[in-house]
Amino acid sequence: MCTGACSKFIAIPLYVLALVSIICNIILFFPDFNTSYVADDGEPGGRITEEVKYMSGLIGGGIMALIPAIHIHLTSAKNCCANRCGMFLSIGFAAVGVVGAIYSLSGASLGLANGPTCLWSNAENPTAKWGRPFENSTGTYLSDKELWKWCELPEGVVEFNLGLFSTLLVAACLQLILCAFQMVNGLFGCICGTCAGKE
Repeated sequence: MCTGACSKFIAIPLYVLALVSIICNIILFFPDFNTSYVADDGEPGGRITEEVKYMSGLIGGGIMALIPAIHIHLTSAKNCCANRCGMFLSIGFAAVGVVGAIYSLSGASLGLANGPTCLWSNAENPTAKWGRPFENSTGTYLSDKELWKWCELPEGVVEFNLGLFSTLLVAACLQLILCAFQMVNGLFGCICGTCAGKE
């Protein structure tokens, strides 16, 4: 496969993954699909999980992956960036994508490890309060569904966060692999050409 065609093969999944990351990050602001938690976030303790506010999915997995995807896609188009210079530039753009993927990966990992912000109570703390009951559990709550009942509001917030942060984590891993592969592809394209005819 020539380097130009390979760039197109890399760019198209990057578009999809960037879109998925942006959507997941936006939805995370509305646990239980309710806007009231965003409106009440100024309350003591907050109502939104802290890692959601980092916007790692929107910025890292979204914008910082979308910009390289556009340039990488252009390196596969005739009479545009499908030349040695374009492939050389794609290495730098892909490096930006790698940084964005690492940021998204870090935010999603922290979100999973620390758990959601919720109104919670248990046998040791019978008075319900807003906070992060699983923050110091180092992610052990993930395998014990009984602990998920501690969170009273928003309803199903543990499953909600788990599903969306896991999706962000997988998307970031794939983006990291694709961008790293494009850095290698860009190097070969810079040295050998793009198979696009005249360069």
